[in-house]
Amino acid sequence: MEFSKKGDGGFTSLFGGERVSKADPRPETYGTIDEASSALGLARATAAREQTQAIILSIQKDLQILAAELATGALSQTPYPYRIEVTHVQRLENLIADLQKEVTLPNEFILPGKTLSSAAIDLARTIIRRAERRAVLLYQEKIIDNPQVLAFLNRLADLLFTLARYEEA
Repeated sequence: MEFSKKGDGGFTSLFGGERVSKADPRPETYGTIDEASSALGLARATAAREQTQAIILSIQKDLQILAAELATGALSQTPYPYRIEVTHVQRLENLIADLQKEVTLPNEFILPGKTLSSAAIDLARTIIRRAERRAVLLYQEKIIDNPQVLAFLNRLADLLFTLARYEEA
């Protein structure tokens, strides 16, 4: 295996070649997205329902688009060709509506852990909420300019809450 060693000094490259500190809010945010995708991978590997597995796989693919968009930023001279769009948000809303027909959501706080897969989905949900908070900062600081990123993350957390309850049913 070949090692570039370019990150040994605490810097990383964004899409387009710009070098930034690994402590910069952009790598922090897309790294959090990667963390959520990994938790979703665990959920997908342990999910009892095929529909849950399929939904998670599609979410993971969308998260790759999102992470790449976040790694680009609004000021990049080389815009990333794919972005989170309103259609991504609408698809999440449709999935929530479909799942809510299958499961009754609790009116009180839940304790994650009824099943391994639902616990992993709930873990991913909390990671997505952290990513959402970080993305809000990027948006407020005009580092990213796509409001659909914020809507997508907010709706995704809602979907993951519903999906975890569906997986438990």
